[in-house]
Amino acid sequence: MAWVLKMDEVIESGLVHDFDASLSGIGQELGAGAYSMSDVLALPIFKQEDSSLPLDDETKHPPFQYVMCAATSPAVKLHDETLTYLNQGQSYEIRMLDNRKMGDVPEITGKLVKSIIRVVFHDRRLQYTEHQQLEGWKWNRPGDRLLDLDIPMSVGIIDTRTNPSQLNAVEFLWDPAKRTSAFIQVHCISTEFTPRKHGGEKGVPFRIQVDTFKQNENGEYTDHLHSASCQIKVFKPKGADRKQKTDREKMEKRAAHEKEKYQPSYDTTVLTECSPWPDTPTAYVNNSPSAAPTFTSPPPSACSVPDSNSSSPNHQGDGIPQASSEQLQPSATIQETQQWLLKNRFSSYTRLFSNFLGADLLKLTKEDLVQICGAADGIRLYNSLKSRSVRPRLTLYVCREQPAPQGQQPVAGGGDSSSAAPFVYHAIYLEEMVASEVARKLALVFNIPFHQINQVYRQGPTGIHILVSDQMVQNFQDESCFLFSTVKAENGGGVHIILK
Repeated sequence: MAWVLKMDEVIESGLVHDFDASLSGIGQELGAGAYSMSDVLALPIFKQEDSSLPLDDETKHPPFQYVMCAATSPAVKLHDETLTYLNQGQSYEIRMLDNRKMGDVPEITGKLVKSIIRVVFHDRRLQYTEHQQLEGWKWNRPGDRLLDLDIPMSVGIIDTRTNPSQLNAVEFLWDPAKRTSAFIQVHCISTEFTPRKHGGEKGVPFRIQVDTFKQNENGEYTDHLHSASCQIKVFKPKGADRKQKTDREKMEKRAAHEKEKYQPSYDTTVLTECSPWPDTPTAYVNNSPSAAPTFTSPPPSACSVPDSNSSSPNHQGDGIPQASSEQLQPSATIQETQQWLLKNRFSSYTRLFSNFLGADLLKLTKEDLVQICGAADGIRLYNSLKSRSVRPRLTLYVCREQPAPQGQQPVAGGGDSSSAAPFVYHAIYLEEMVASEVARKLALVFNIPFHQINQVYRQGPTGIHILVSDQMVQNFQDESCFLFSTVKAENGGGVHIILK
């Protein structure tokens, strides 16, 4: 037994000696006198295969950091974005911190910067329809704003501004060298933008986004420096506290291995870097409100004016240009595209398509437009881009019968005898398949006072007169040809129209 124990000690000491030798070998190969873990990690086997990845010294260092003093939810998985619950109308501090290293962005040293804080939609679907959503909220809450600054509680902010047309944004100047805190109040709640069901619906998430700008050479705060945002949900007063407590209790009931999949709740919310909001910042050089965008009208194109007697659904005789002249061309500039949207009653989408050329807009599919603008406006915009007019339900060709000289009879279809003038037919387009529509369109085309038309008849076999009813009109063949004449009514009040 003693021999076996001795052999174990010999083997163990040998293994230790071999392990020490292997470490000393690494040190000798690296040419260093002592073992260094950093040197080992520098070996090719431990290097990243992708040499294009930036080193630590090359990573971009954000010039600012924004921290909101509100706790994050514990019910968020490890690799998901943090979620913070806010109470409606409660003031929350956002600390504006200077995060620059020595020598970073020296041009703002000793100068002010401008920050714009916004509350925006988190869901892409709602971002596309933001203008319509906010207009609906404004209609239901006249005089209210989605976002406000609590100026008495704020520290270090200068020249605060709110634009009446942007209810979800506030802006101000501040000095990065001084302590700055902006206290914000969010007045909209997440459930105000969800489709109403039976109560208890899940609210939509918002984002708090901060965009910071420096002065350009003209002294305007338009040069972008930094942007960051975080995800939030807004509840009625005290609702955020109850939701936070509910999430915490749910996490406490989970098993230990399940808790490891979730983030801990932090006392503050650090806004993470993001792309700047696509709005163009205001100049901030005078106190006058920014003027509305103006568009220069292109020179009028030479096009034929429709005949006042035309009864086509596209020709209303009120000076509206024809559909062909309203078609958006692929060569249209951004300004011309904006003007086309305004002319075709899509003014609420001019901001969304502010950087679109005509070709860009025409490339969008029907599905794209429905997703961006919603079903109703998306289909309408698609039809307008493709110049799709409303097709008439029935087209008829009619000609007013004139007395034929020397007993000659008119030839249907515009034919004529060798000496007779050709008969000119007019097209009438029926949007409704009813007899009154026939009478109305005939009166419009041939300048007959509509109130003087008593009845419309169709000449049948052996010259009988058949009253034109709604059912008869529904059985007319499309593009049928008719001659018609007028006869005075028996009582002398008005006329009858006879279709032949």
